[in-house]
Amino acid sequence: MPELRRNPVTDQWVIIAAERVKRPHDFRVPREERRHTACPFCGGHEEETPPEIWAYRLHGTAKNSPGWWVRTVPNKYPALTIDDLLAEKHQGIYQTMSGVGAHEVIIETPRHLVDFEEHPVEQVEEIIRMWRDRYCDLRKDPRIRYIQIFKNHGLEGGASIEHTHCQLIATPRVPKSIEDELAHGIRPYREETGRCIFCDMVSQEKYARERMVLEAEHFVAFCPHASRFPFETWIIPKRHREDFGAISEYEIKSLAWLLREVIERLARALGNPPYNLIVHTSPVNTAADSGYHWHIEILPRLTRMAGFEFGTDYFINPTPPEMAARYLRESKPPELRPH
Repeated sequence: MPELRRNPVTDQWVIIAAERVKRPHDFRVPREERRHTACPFCGGHEEETPPEIWAYRLHGTAKNSPGWWVRTVPNKYPALTIDDLLAEKHQGIYQTMSGVGAHEVIIETPRHLVDFEEHPVEQVEEIIRMWRDRYCDLRKDPRIRYIQIFKNHGLEGGASIEHTHCQLIATPRVPKSIEDELAHGIRPYREETGRCIFCDMVSQEKYARERMVLEAEHFVAFCPHASRFPFETWIIPKRHREDFGAISEYEIKSLAWLLREVIERLARALGNPPYNLIVHTSPVNTAADSGYHWHIEILPRLTRMAGFEFGTDYFINPTPPEMAARYLRESKPPELRPH
């Protein structure tokens, strides 16, 4: 029977459409033909991108030259720009704000035909360090209120360039999705119980086990109870931390192994699906204690939103998260050693 489930963090309801149940082989994952031609993100083509902001590179190599292994550049067509002045104006009922912020591209490797799960774990560690370093640098700008790190994979996931990369957009306002999480779930739960809703979610998922995918020393991965998308997977740190920028070296190593393993299992179970990876974290440069608990959400793009979803804000998920988690648990390499 179909079932409605409530996300306790957002107060959003989803429909788990058990009558339409879909297993991994039921999804038609589009096969994208890989192009073997070099692109602006490839090593040796540094002059084809805007000048680099930061890079991890061999000692003695010059900026905007080969010798790097992770490289950050401004987006060529930025959504927001760091050089603008912050200003607001009102015209009757309408409000406008200048497009202050930042839009950066984190190029994960100089090599062209590499997917995220094909990186060595040590390379994933470096990618996460770049996330942290750019996040901590941008938060120094007092105009910035939120920093969104994300990865689009595949055409259906919104990736316009094949070469594997992530992006970062810093905004002068806190997004409504984060405000809703704080207002509808995080703060009311803390006021009522004195505890963090994400910490309790981790405890409950570890106890129940049915939606758990994988556990590492400092993180857990599970398919959330009210999954909006088939095979939606969250990665949450066991230690309560509001701010992604406070991630430790021990946690980076633990997260790198777990994140790569989860992406590899999704690729193995679903045939390299398009997906969005989103880092959720607390607002920055605000005086208030948000009570947030940073985490990562991985959203495979196996279904499409249509009229009902846009009209009601209800998602219809044809794969119960308990089933999705079981498939991901079983989709593992022969020798799996936790970190």
